[in-house]
Amino acid sequence: MNSIRPLDLSAVDQLGPRARKCVYWQTDGQIGQDEPGDPEFEKEAWISHVSLEWGVCGQIASYGDRSTGAAFYAPPGMVPRAACFPTSPVGSDAILLAGMSIEHGAPGGALTSLLDAVVVDLRRRGIKAIEAFGVTSGDTGDVLSRDTCGSDSCIAPTGFLVEHGFTVVAEHETHPRLRLDIESEHLWKADVERALDQLFAERGFATRRLGVLSGATARHTVDLPRAGRQSR
Repeated sequence: MNSIRPLDLSAVDQLGPRARKCVYWQTDGQIGQDEPGDPEFEKEAWISHVSLEWGVCGQIASYGDRSTGAAFYAPPGMVPRAACFPTSPVGSDAILLAGMSIEHGAPGGALTSLLDAVVVDLRRRGIKAIEAFGVTSGDTGDVLSRDTCGSDSCIAPTGFLVEHGFTVVAEHETHPRLRLDIESEHLWKADVERALDQLFAERGFATRRLGVLSGATARHTVDLPRAGRQSR
């Protein structure tokens, strides 16, 4: 089962190698920005700057003692790549989902768990909306940062975002911009499911079909444990 923790300065070393080295969002693709350097140092510097100026800017997923993925988010003005998309700019009232990826061999559900954690964190901080640039095609052109991370490797697929409650607010062939308005009246269901997950795990109940309920959509249902039947 994936566990999620906020990304603060003490947790930088817990990032997986893919998330640790990706500086796609921390560069703007201009000449001089993608020259040889130390991506890990630059990523840590960005995390440090955003964390000190704005607060928690990421969530880390892990399975056991192994990092399985990460999601990053920040005000668009703190994300150099934000202005480079054909569907920019991001709404002035929104936080940008700036990088979302899983590590090699990660179990299923990691991206959904990460998105849930992002939504819950931002809701608690009073943020009105999240926006994201989706990717709808593998043919995204020569858009790489010097760590070879491209726009098709750390941007969530458009279909995934739509399935989890986002709506397209700026159409584009490959990189539409999507938005999720955070509404506490439906997101509470995600907190309920997490509490049930923890309760079932602690009590050893067997569940027939524990649905993956995104904090963004809250569309799935949870099967209650069968009475008198426990896992062994």
